[in-house]
Amino acid sequence: MSVFSHNEFDNHEQIQFCHDETTGLKAIIAIHNTNRGPALGGCRMWHYASDEEALTDVLRLSKGMTYKSALANLDLGGGKSVIIGDPRKHKTEDLLAAMGRFLERTGHQYIAAEDSGTSVPDLKVMGLETGNVAGITERTGIDGLPCNGDPSPATAYGTFIGLKTAVQYQLDRTDLTGLKVAIQGVGNVGYRLAEHLHEAGAELYVTDIHQEQVDKAVRELGATAVTQNEILSLDVDVIAPCALGAVLNDESIPLIKARVIAGASNNQLAAQRHDLMLRERGILYAPDYVLNAGGIIDIFYERIGHEHNKVRAHIETIADTLIEIFQRADQQDRPTGEIADELAEERFMK
Repeated sequence: MSVFSHNEFDNHEQIQFCHDETTGLKAIIAIHNTNRGPALGGCRMWHYASDEEALTDVLRLSKGMTYKSALANLDLGGGKSVIIGDPRKHKTEDLLAAMGRFLERTGHQYIAAEDSGTSVPDLKVMGLETGNVAGITERTGIDGLPCNGDPSPATAYGTFIGLKTAVQYQLDRTDLTGLKVAIQGVGNVGYRLAEHLHEAGAELYVTDIHQEQVDKAVRELGATAVTQNEILSLDVDVIAPCALGAVLNDESIPLIKARVIAGASNNQLAAQRHDLMLRERGILYAPDYVLNAGGIIDIFYERIGHEHNKVRAHIETIADTLIEIFQRADQQDRPTGEIADELAEERFMK
């Protein structure tokens, strides 16, 4: 498997391949950049079709974390880890403990948090073997209620703030009543985003690979269930990708009718050129790593002393960052993702 010549390799500082024969653990840890501080990023567990797919994912995700932390003005670098396997079939406490031991071997250069396929209890098991985990401390959440450490509520709130900002900029409306939003993925973050939108009066269309999540959104939020194949081509105002990445590609973009794309999933663009493709079609793309920074902001404050009001205020600055990106993109007639990357690089490159 090629690494240094891989399409997604971007001067990553460290890549660690992890295997534990006893538990069957197969994992990859990628540290992209630590110029601003230790790399922090989620530990994902997914049933990847191939080792190559897992490597591609961890390289892209770790880079995205560097850019996310920089644009969120945090003293953190970017990293990510992936465990290869079906979290509903292959996850065991022994496997998670083995992952914790590999995390410990990174020194303090990489800190893991929960991600798709992992949970706060999973990270606590890893934490028995290492101090290099975060997002597991019980504290007051951004809503003032008790929180077990799960950063999903903060991620969802930041995404909601970003979506509202994009809608106001592109559609010139502050009232979300009747706004049609298609949410691709209603898991931990997507469902909480749906709750915010429902409370604001939006009309929801949802899909997910797990039918029980769709059924819950239909039952509790009055959402309309649609298939995975049609979610991106619906006649709606906003598409909110909240599942896996690379959904904005050569096949999907020509079918999009929405004028705004604002969601929480990482690496929504299949390739950099799709950023320009969206702009040429008059679709405002709110860069994913700007919108979904709420979780890492929450975890950052957990590490330095959590004050939920300060966290909420910091998350709300996502709106200011987006407006700067949108305005610069229009002034320079350039794609929003390209502008966001440029701003981030100004902050983390030495």
